[in-house]
Amino acid sequence: MRWSSALKKHGARLLLGATLTVLAACASVGLVGETVADTLARLDAMLGDMRMRADTPELDTRIVIVDIDEKSLNQIGRFPWGRDVQARLVSQLTAHYGVAAVGFDISFPEADTSSGYGVLVELARGELAGVPGLRSQLERLKPQMDYDALFAAAMRGQPVVLGYSVSDRQKKGVLPKPAFTVADLNGRTVTAFTAPGYEANLAQLQQAAQGAGIFTALTDSDGVLRSSTLLQRIGDGYYPSLSLATASVYLKARAIAPVFSQTADTLSEAERAHGGLDRIALFTPRGRLSIPVGEALTTTIQYRGNGGPDGGAFRYVSAADVLLGAVPTEVLHGAIVLVGTTAAGLNDIRATPVNAEFPGVEVHANLIKSILDGHFKSRPDYALALEFAQILAVGLLLGGALAVATPAAAVLLTAFALAGTLGLNWWLYHGLDAALDCAVLLLLIAALFVANLAWGYFFEVRKGRALVSRFGQYVAPELVAQMADNPDRYSMDGESRDLSVLFADVRGFTAISEQMTPQELREYINLYLTAMSEDIRDSHGGTLDKYIGDAVMAFWGAPVAFPDHAGRAVASALLMQHSAARLNREFQARGWPALQIGIGINSGLMHVGDMGSRIRRAYTVMGDAVNLGARLEGITKIYGVGIVVSECTRAQAPQFAYRELDRVRVKGKTEPVAIYEPRGLLADIDPLEQMLLANWSRLLQLLRGRDWDGASAILLDLPQDGLRTLYAERLRRYRAEPPGDDWDGVTTFDTK
Repeated sequence: MRWSSALKKHGARLLLGATLTVLAACASVGLVGETVADTLARLDAMLGDMRMRADTPELDTRIVIVDIDEKSLNQIGRFPWGRDVQARLVSQLTAHYGVAAVGFDISFPEADTSSGYGVLVELARGELAGVPGLRSQLERLKPQMDYDALFAAAMRGQPVVLGYSVSDRQKKGVLPKPAFTVADLNGRTVTAFTAPGYEANLAQLQQAAQGAGIFTALTDSDGVLRSSTLLQRIGDGYYPSLSLATASVYLKARAIAPVFSQTADTLSEAERAHGGLDRIALFTPRGRLSIPVGEALTTTIQYRGNGGPDGGAFRYVSAADVLLGAVPTEVLHGAIVLVGTTAAGLNDIRATPVNAEFPGVEVHANLIKSILDGHFKSRPDYALALEFAQILAVGLLLGGALAVATPAAAVLLTAFALAGTLGLNWWLYHGLDAALDCAVLLLLIAALFVANLAWGYFFEVRKGRALVSRFGQYVAPELVAQMADNPDRYSMDGESRDLSVLFADVRGFTAISEQMTPQELREYINLYLTAMSEDIRDSHGGTLDKYIGDAVMAFWGAPVAFPDHAGRAVASALLMQHSAARLNREFQARGWPALQIGIGINSGLMHVGDMGSRIRRAYTVMGDAVNLGARLEGITKIYGVGIVVSECTRAQAPQFAYRELDRVRVKGKTEPVAIYEPRGLLADIDPLEQMLLANWSRLLQLLRGRDWDGASAILLDLPQDGLRTLYAERLRRYRAEPPGDDWDGVTTFDTK
C-alpha cells in the first residue's frame, strides 16, 4: 500500500527521470544526430581541457628546451641562422655539454648559401677567371664556407634528430629510413594518417643525422591541438614523429616495431579501427618499451603546465647562452635537448587545452616525457561500457531520489552526484591513465535537477497555491504559508482526528435585530464577527469553519495538527470574551444594544474534511463530539456563564483554572458529561479565587450527596452571580421536593 501510494504520488517524476536517463544512455553510445554528437564531443573536449589544466606540473630535468628566443635573435641575428651557427650549436651541445639526444623542431630542406661561396665560385669561373690562384684559394676555403658541410660534420656520429613536415603537395628533401614498411606487416592493414608529400631535409644533412621525425601538428576541428600522431604513412613506409624518433635515439632503441593483438577474434572495436594494432614497441638495450596507440596511430597529448619558460614543466635555456657556454653544465649534461623557438615572429605557437599560445617545441617535450614515463592518457576499451553503466546507475538512482527529495535535499544530492562523477573521472584519469568522457553524465545530472526543480515550481507551487486558495478562508495566513511549504502533508480528504470545536452565539440576537436599522445591524454583526474571527484564526491558529447567522463555528487541530488544540481553543474563548466586553462598551457608547456571547467547547474524535454536495462544499467537522460542543454553547445562558467546556477539554488543557458547573445529560446523549467554566490561566489565579473554586467543587459534592444544608451553607459564602442564583433556586426546589431515589445528580436537558 505504501509503495502504491508513493508511486501514485511521485510516478510522474520517476517516469521523467527514467526518460531523461534513457535519452542520455542513447546519446552516450552515439544514437543521436550528428549535430548533437558533435556538440557532445566538443563538451567532452572542453571538460578534458579543464581536467588537464587542473594538473600541477613538476619540473622534469631530463628534457631541456634550447630556445631560439628574442634574446638569441638580438645577439645572433635574424632567423633562419646560417648552418655554421647550427653546427656550433650542435658542437656545443654534444661535445661541450654532453647531451644525450638533440631533437630539432626545425627542418633544413634547402641548401645554405649565406656564406657567399657559391657566388665566388661563379665569379672564379667567369669575370675573375684570370685572377691567378683564385680557384685554388677557394678550394682551401671551401671547408670553412660550406655551412651545410659544417653542419653535417657536427652532426655526424652524434645523437641528433632532425625535424621535417608532411604535406599534400610536393616531395622535397630526403626521408629518413622508415620505422617499418607495409612489407613488414605481413599482410596486415594498419590505419594511419597518410601524407602524399613531404618537406624533408637535405640529403647531406639527413645522412649525417642519426634520425628524423615528423613535427606536423594535426589539430581538432576547433583548432586545438589535443592529440598527435606517433607514426604516419608516407608511401609504403611508416615514419615516426619527432618526439618518438628523439626518444628512440635517447633510449638507444635499435628498432621501432608494431605490436598486434594475439587473437583477431578478441579484438576490441578500437583495435579493429586501426588494424588490430595494440601498441608500438621500442626495442632498447634495457628491453622492450611499449607505447599504447589510439586510432590511426595517434596518442593523446598530456600537457603539463601552461607552457613556456614560466610553465614549470620543463627548463628553457636561451640558444645564445648555449653558444656562449653560459649555461651550467649540470643543466644540459645527459639531457634530451629540443631545439625550437618561442619568438613571436617565428610562428611556432599552438593552441592547446592549457594555453592558447603554447610553444610548439614543448608539445614534443610532453610527448617524450609520456614515452619515458610510460604514462599515456588514453581511452580504454571498457570506456563506452563504463560510461553507459554510470549513466544508467546515476540517472536512475538520482532521478528516484530527486523525485521524493525536498528542495534542500535535492541540491545536496545533485552536488554529491556532480562531485562523485568528477571525482571518479579524475581518479580514473590520474590513477589509471584512463580518459573517459563525462559530458553526457554531467548534463544528465543537471537535467534531472532542473527538471525536478521545474516540476516543483510548476506543479508543486501550483499545488501550494491551490492549497492557499482552499484553506486561506479557514486558517491564518501564517499557517497557510506553513502548509504551502509542504503541501503534500495537507489534504481536504476526509479523516478522523482528535480535535477541539468551538461554538459562539450572540445572546438575544433576535431582540437586538428588532431594535436596529438594517445598516446598523450589518455594521454591528460585521464588527462582532471580525473581532471573533481574528481571535480564533489569527491569535491561536484556529480554523474558522463557518458563520451561522450570528453564530461562529471554529475548530483546532486541522488542517494543521496542534497537540495543544484544546488549550488553544480555551485561550481563544477567553480572548473572545474580552473582545466581546470591549465591543459591548463601544456599542453602548453608540446607543446600540448590549453585546453578550455564549461559548461552548468540546474536544474529542471528529470527522474532518471537505464535505458537502456537488454544488457546494466546505472544509468542516462532524460527529457526536461536534454536536456536544454546540449543546454546551446552548446551555451557557442557563448557568449564567460566558464559556462552558466539557471534561475532555478540561483534561487536555490543564494549564487553566476551572469552576465546575454541573454534570449534564444533553439532548441526544445518554452519558452524563461534567461541564466547567474556564476562569483563566492557573498562574494568574489569586489565592482567593482558588478558594472560591474549591468551595464550588465542595458545594456540588454536598448537593449530589443530598446534603442540602451543607450545600446551602457554602452557597451563602459565595459571590452573587448567575450560577449562585441558579443553585439557590435548585436547593430551594430540592428541599421542597427532594429527588427520587434514582437521582444521580445529573441535570438532563431535553431541548437543544
